[in-house]
Amino acid sequence: MIPEGKYVYCIVPSMHDRNFGPIGVGGRGDEVFTIGDKDLAMVVSTHPVARIPVSRKNLLLHEKVLEEVMKEFSSVLPIRFGTIAGSGDEIRNLLNRRSYEFHKLLREMEHLVELGVKGAWINMEMIFKEIESENEKIRREKKRVRSLKGRTSLQDREKIGKMVKDALQLKKTEEAENVVDALRRTSYEYKLNKTAGDENFMNASFLVGRGKENEFDNIMNELGDKYEDRMRFAYSGPFPVFNFANITISPEEWEK
Repeated sequence: MIPEGKYVYCIVPSMHDRNFGPIGVGGRGDEVFTIGDKDLAMVVSTHPVARIPVSRKNLLLHEKVLEEVMKEFSSVLPIRFGTIAGSGDEIRNLLNRRSYEFHKLLREMEHLVELGVKGAWINMEMIFKEIESENEKIRREKKRVRSLKGRTSLQDREKIGKMVKDALQLKKTEEAENVVDALRRTSYEYKLNKTAGDENFMNASFLVGRGKENEFDNIMNELGDKYEDRMRFAYSGPFPVFNFANITISPEEWEK
């Protein structure tokens, strides 16, 4: 039989026990509650000490718990998905050992939330035409290949493909920077994450003060109006500060 442990969601500054209800990861209706040491606590639920599947359902349950915790605490340090401690004593010992680190991060993230912005081009045919018109080397190479009148090699096509790919990446960076510049004035920090697909030019996370969300919203509306024929944006949040203070705890640390 697999022993029961404690699935960990986040760290909060709290001296008191707290119960958030039967919303735990795993689909069993486990209660989510705090286990603390002095003025620090981890938000946890009971879960078998076994690898938890990285499924959409489990990820959403994990995020739902964090959203509930954020309603009550002004500073929340997310713990990486899938982190499980063997017991409450292991949690208390870890909080004690890393107390200085956790207190420092909690102070730094006080009253801060994360907002996500993704940007995609609407008309890729137009974007590729722009790339060709802006890049003399690509135009020259395409002209050379056309002059071969069908006698092109795989190497010729791969060369042009790489040139276009590199130019597209540069254009993504430039246009993402334009959007970031507009949002930076209301953010403490930002991070650009990887994008997938030719049309997606931006996937960014912004660290924003609570109460600044409306200002951020207004800028997003302005950007939407400004680029309505060129770009579409997906705007989400507020979230816990995943990209700015996501705590990693290795299995070996619980055993010290």
